[in-house]
Amino acid sequence: MILFQKIRWKNFLSTGNQWTEVNLTQSETNIIVGTNGAGKSTILDALTFSLFNKPFRKINKPQLINSTNEKDCIVEIEFSVKGREYKVIRGLKPAKFEIWVDGKMQDQFASAVEQQKNFEQNILKLNYKSFTQIVILGSSTFVPFMQLSAKDRRDVIEDLLDIKIFSAMSEVIKTKLRLYRDETRTLELKKDSLVDKVKMQKDFIDQIEKSSKEDIRQKKESLKKIAEEASGYIHGNIKLTEELDDFQKVLKGFENPDKTLRQLGTLRAKIHQKSETFSKECNFYEENEVCPTCTQPIEEEFRVNRIRDLNTSVVKLQKGLDELETKIKEEEERESRFIELSQEVTSLTHDISQNNIRISGLQRQSRDLESEIQRLTDNLANRNSEHEKLAEFKNNLQSTYEKVAKQKELITEHDFAFSLLKDGGVKRTIIKKYLPMINQQVNRYLQMMDFYINFTLDEEFNESIQSPIHEDFSYASFSEGEKMRIDLALLFTWREIAAYKNSTNTNLLIMDEVFDSSLDGFGTEDFLKIIRFVIKGANVFVISHKEGMFDKFQSVIRFEKIKGFSRMMPTEQVVPDYEP
Repeated sequence: MILFQKIRWKNFLSTGNQWTEVNLTQSETNIIVGTNGAGKSTILDALTFSLFNKPFRKINKPQLINSTNEKDCIVEIEFSVKGREYKVIRGLKPAKFEIWVDGKMQDQFASAVEQQKNFEQNILKLNYKSFTQIVILGSSTFVPFMQLSAKDRRDVIEDLLDIKIFSAMSEVIKTKLRLYRDETRTLELKKDSLVDKVKMQKDFIDQIEKSSKEDIRQKKESLKKIAEEASGYIHGNIKLTEELDDFQKVLKGFENPDKTLRQLGTLRAKIHQKSETFSKECNFYEENEVCPTCTQPIEEEFRVNRIRDLNTSVVKLQKGLDELETKIKEEEERESRFIELSQEVTSLTHDISQNNIRISGLQRQSRDLESEIQRLTDNLANRNSEHEKLAEFKNNLQSTYEKVAKQKELITEHDFAFSLLKDGGVKRTIIKKYLPMINQQVNRYLQMMDFYINFTLDEEFNESIQSPIHEDFSYASFSEGEKMRIDLALLFTWREIAAYKNSTNTNLLIMDEVFDSSLDGFGTEDFLKIIRFVIKGANVFVISHKEGMFDKFQSVIRFEKIKGFSRMMPTEQVVPDYEP
């Protein structure tokens, strides 16, 4: 059982920076009164905000912060569960979410979302929707059970009957099914791959046995042709090398004629120059008997002798020049032969180099062929290892077939379990078990409020309503007061079921303005009888505008608006006009 003890808040809605605190266990019956806007319904928003991080009414969270102070919005609630004391502190500006257990704050390593989920599942054991169905009734924003969708009705019932675990188990099994199916698909792909590998390995072995020998023979033939071609180039290089040696021997006998020709050319130029000098001087003496410079006569004997000597020198120089020209011609012929021999040597060297390149290429081809022949020979020699690979592939394939079969068995088993855990399985069986009790209690509370109809919920939580004269009705066809009696009967029934199942049993019951519009005076008296004498172990809070019912409750909690802020006045303890 959840025993709510105390709730307090500040800077929350119209409440200012002073704490407003409500003792939730002070009295069994309490009425909360005040004018419109005084803040009497703030307790509903504070309660659900502290527990579920959302207000009861349709208010945006930023609007929960007091508009005057604009910060330090705090709500604290204290309660106990199975002997352990809990305190939840939730705030805005700054944001705060703390859970205290037996005076020690819990670690906040997880995200706020994960903390909230753990808080609802493991401590409260109910969510916002179920909480409001068994703790709160009334208010313009509240959606009664009968106005919920079929899915939401089911969620509430499952929470109350504590069978949500089956939904959780269903999700776990669903997840496992998805995992098993994914694994099965992976195994199927692996199986297909292994089937292909087995076939490819078989084909590979057949290829080795059928074509490897022929390939070896063909490559050996190619290797022989390459060897013959390479041998031809090698023999050719031998002949070319011999020719090259001969030419190089001849070349060694030649000094470089270029130097000699340059020397001879220089000598020829000098002889030409000297011959021209002698000729000019001879011409001078032949043409002049008198010196043109000094005008003195030239001695005849000297002139004749000089002319004779000069002519003799010219003749000698001409003879030497003729011999020199012969020598130059010989050297030019030697130079031409030298160039010819050099060209022959260059050509032979180039041919030998080209043959060497061809030989290297053929040798490379030969090595590649030898490697390929060796590989094919090794493949033939290693056929046993290939057969071993084939056997390994087959074993893996068989193992994969077995794994696929096992996975399919798991899928079948989990499919069956999933079908049991679906709405039509175990949960339906449990719901069918409790439906008679639920319907009985609803009708019991309706009769207590002098509303004599036969109200029945079916397994899909659709209502069937009959009057004493067996007329069929629907919830929507009743007046607001009659709808309120049905809502109250369901509320009281849910609380009984929760207490019986020990899942969401709680001491707290809050009803907002149930007397102010929907219930007539007769229904109000019946309701008060129920909360006085039937609802046991509960602390009931009724929010109302009516001032004339104070004597029906053990305490009166009054809210007033003072200088723009909501204030709770000191609680008024009264002696009710009945024995509790």
